[in-house]
Amino acid sequence: MLSVVLRVYLFAFVLLIRGPVVHSLPYSEGQANTSGHAVPPSALAVPGPPHFVVYGDRYVAGMTGPPPASQIRGFNVFAISFLLLEGAWDKAQEWASLSASERSAVKAQYQAAGIKLIVSVFGATDVPTTTRADPVATANTVAAWVLEYGLDGVDVDYEDFAAMDAGDGKAEAWLVSFTRQLRVHLPQGTYILTHAPVAPWFTPNKYGGGAYRIVHAQVGSLIDWYNVQYYNQGATEYTTCDNLLWQSSSTWPGTSLFEIAYSGIPWEKLVIGKPANSGSASSGYMSTATLASCVQQARDVGWNGGVMVWQFPDAASAWIQAVRASAFPM
Repeated sequence: MLSVVLRVYLFAFVLLIRGPVVHSLPYSEGQANTSGHAVPPSALAVPGPPHFVVYGDRYVAGMTGPPPASQIRGFNVFAISFLLLEGAWDKAQEWASLSASERSAVKAQYQAAGIKLIVSVFGATDVPTTTRADPVATANTVAAWVLEYGLDGVDVDYEDFAAMDAGDGKAEAWLVSFTRQLRVHLPQGTYILTHAPVAPWFTPNKYGGGAYRIVHAQVGSLIDWYNVQYYNQGATEYTTCDNLLWQSSSTWPGTSLFEIAYSGIPWEKLVIGKPANSGSASSGYMSTATLASCVQQARDVGWNGGVMVWQFPDAASAWIQAVRASAFPM
């Protein structure tokens, strides 16, 4: 059980960095531009928080490419997965197989619904640092694919655990170079650029190269937000509101949502990532009711980062609407 003293300490911290809690308009109601008028989400190249992100990698019978926007109502980003070092696979390959006119029709439908369409790269398949892929050349290839196929940006799902565990800084250096080069072709404010680190990579003083704390220190200003993977890290890790939001376990200390924010990473950039069901990941699953309760707790103290889920079709409109119901009603 989280100590009362620590909860009070962290609560004081979130009030300090945010000031009085002011709930912003739900995403679907738009955001204010410099003139004070509401701007529809679809008109913003890189919308602000909250971000509601769903990945799509699995083959779905009768569906080529992303689902109809109506099936993912409540999300505002769909990440087609994956673009690998060897080329597009799964949903990314399906997207590339569509004709230009078909892709344009999907993009128009998504824009009208306020949903951005991005591609996720690497995933669990690729280990780019270990295989010595050149980060600059790889970034050039990824950016060219995004531009060729008319997408709104890219998600970096880097899962080269061997490279990060080596502790020699090569994984971090690779990610820094890759991110900087992506921004050469995908300018900030015009294209979305997110990363999807596992939560333990924010653990202080564990990784010799600093893991994502160093990545953020060097290129965090270029990254729009982090789709933090709070799953696959142990049977009881990140499965309660206490160890998800306030204090993580001694296995991965300092990696709960507010502990990461306390380390200096803006909490509006921290998106809570969860599996859609118990079969979607080895651990970390929460029911929609429990997750909604945690999201409400975080919202109550001013956080508005959003929620990410792996993956469609297990998570569709009903899933995200249940998770958003209290904190970010539609």
